[in-house]
Amino acid sequence: MPQHLEQDITGIILVGGKSRRMGRDKAFLEVAGKPLFEIILELFRDNFSRLLLVGNREERFAGYGLPVVPDIYPGSSLGGLYTGLHEAETDHVFVSSCDLPFPSGEVLRYLCSLKEGFDAVVPSTRYGYEPLFALYAKSCLAPIKDLLDKGEFCAYAYYPQIRVRYVTPEELAPLDPGGRAFLNLNTPEQFAKLGG
Repeated sequence: MPQHLEQDITGIILVGGKSRRMGRDKAFLEVAGKPLFEIILELFRDNFSRLLLVGNREERFAGYGLPVVPDIYPGSSLGGLYTGLHEAETDHVFVSSCDLPFPSGEVLRYLCSLKEGFDAVVPSTRYGYEPLFALYAKSCLAPIKDLLDKGEFCAYAYYPQIRVRYVTPEELAPLDPGGRAFLNLNTPEQFAKLGG
């Protein structure tokens, strides 16, 4: 087992997405011969001792031997994050969507290293926040629940109410020299560009 396995952070992989724009299940699209989900899973197994899959998809992921919990608030990534935080036994979770072909272990470990004194550690790129490759504390549960109960699903609308450590593009650049860590696949065109 790797030495640096995080004991006090649960790795949460969101697997409940409908993949509407892609037209087929993104989690099992293959990049370089490996399903996207397994790329994230491998990264998380290398870094976290506790893992949790969130989404109403137990039958699809049963073969991985991991707990799969159904969404408490189905239908959004914010609901998935809420469920992961709610179900985790640790105070902190690191969440990822399952459609990142080139997630960075360096970025992940750096974000985790900044958690003290914050409710969330969130990368920001020139395109905006990356709320689905970020670290959150259980203190986010109440503000997220308030949003969900109002029918609001923006993944970062509650950030003004919590202590967020925003990680700047300048901080991230040396850890992600190719600038590909946050590339996610939503459409067949994006997948085709990767040679999928």
